[in-house]
Amino acid sequence: METYSEDLKRRLKRIEGQVRGVLRLMDEGKSCKEVVSQLSAVRNASDKAIAQIVADHLQHCLLQETDGISADQRVKEAVELLVKSR
Repeated sequence: METYSEDLKRRLKRIEGQVRGVLRLMDEGKSCKEVVSQLSAVRNASDKAIAQIVADHLQHCLLQETDGISADQRVKEAVELLVKSR
């Protein structure tokens, strides 16, 4: 079972707050430009969180080569995870 850092959890809680902020902007009838701008910030923060999770996973996996999967295959899987997330 993987464990996730407190830093990552804080990052996700911040994203959660940003999403609530976007909903508040929508409820207040703010402009499309403001809503899209804030959603873009949410997406960027989410992308960084995904990259951090994949990087941490890859580092963990490369340090533990017990299941017979080569380092090259692990890197390939990590890249596929990143591509899939987009």
